[in-house]
Amino acid sequence: MPIIVNLDVMMAKRKMSLNELSEKVGVTLSNLSILKTGKAKAIRFSTLEAICEVLNCQPGDILEYTAE
Repeated sequence: MPIIVNLDVMMAKRKMSLNELSEKVGVTLSNLSILKTGKAKAIRFSTLEAICEVLNCQPGDILEYTAE
């Protein structure tokens, strides 16, 4: 898939664990794990907004497009 999820990179920059992000965003640990590993097929704007708010970043910091 040409969309790369850089959630793990942003979490490392903010020194935040998946458990902590899950609690702050209100998304289950398993769903965040699926997103973090790039296995998610979609993401709600409301979830992306909450992640960006907690990590203090832009959507482009989380999602990246690369041509295959």
